[in-house]
Amino acid sequence: MLIEQYDIDFPELIVMETGGMKGKRKEMVREELHEQLTNGFGVSSIHSEYGMTELLSQAYSLGNGIFNCPKWMEVLIRDTNDPLSLIQNGKTGGINVIDLANVNSCSFIATQDLGRINSDGSFEVLGRFDNADIRGCNLLVQ
Repeated sequence: MLIEQYDIDFPELIVMETGGMKGKRKEMVREELHEQLTNGFGVSSIHSEYGMTELLSQAYSLGNGIFNCPKWMEVLIRDTNDPLSLIQNGKTGGINVIDLANVNSCSFIATQDLGRINSDGSFEVLGRFDNADIRGCNLLVQ
């Protein structure tokens, strides 16, 4: 990482984290990564993007891992033991995504991510299912 090689103090900088290490180095939990990035760049928070190759849209976080979707994208949380059952806000389960961005198609994705929806409609990504595949668009090239 850049911050491991240089001392940077740039509080006006917006740092956007776009996902895990994709098998390139030791995986870190988001909080650990964000702490290293805030300290390394001298910023108060880390922005994040949640999306995937199969979707045309992304959800964004302005900090603290709280994501918001555009109007044409929706996140639903499914029961981890019954993939056909959705669970209520505030409960942890598997993340499902509906993306209406394309006029000619609609993406429905059942991810291997764990999350929860907050009462205001925002959502949090809390981790991955045990033994979930590593994912990332840069892995498709390999």
